[in-house]
Amino acid sequence: MPMSPPRDEPPGSPHDAALSRLDRLAWLLDSALRIPGTSIRLGADAAANLLPGVGPLVSKGVSAWLILEAARLGVPRPVLLRMLGHVAVDAAVGAVPLLGWTADIFLRANRRNMALLRAHLARPPPAG
Repeated sequence: MPMSPPRDEPPGSPHDAALSRLDRLAWLLDSALRIPGTSIRLGADAAANLLPGVGPLVSKGVSAWLILEAARLGVPRPVLLRMLGHVAVDAAVGAVPLLGWTADIFLRANRRNMALLRAHLARPPPAG
C-alpha cells in the first residue's frame, strides 16, 4: 500500500497544528519518495547524505529542530533524550559511506521521534 503524507487531523487538541506540521516534516525527511519498482521509501535525509559535509549537517539540524519543537510542546527530558539518541545514531551511522545512506532508509529517526511525541501527548496529563 502506498504511503502518503500525514493528513491533518480534526481539531481536538491544542497541539494539532504543530503535530500536523511536524508530521509533514518527518515524512519529508524520512519517506517522501518511493524508489520506482520497489516498496522502499526514502526522504530528504537520505538524499542529503549524498552531499558530503553540508548535506548531513543540514538534515540533522532539521531533525534537531523537530526535537526543539517537542520540548516546546512540553515533552519531558527522558523522552527528549531518547529522541536525541535516535538522531545521534542516525548521524553516527550516516557518517559511514553507503551504509549511512542505506541506514537512512530503514532507521527513519524523524518518524520514530514523531511516534514518541505523539505517544507522550496522547497520555493524560499528570494529576496535581
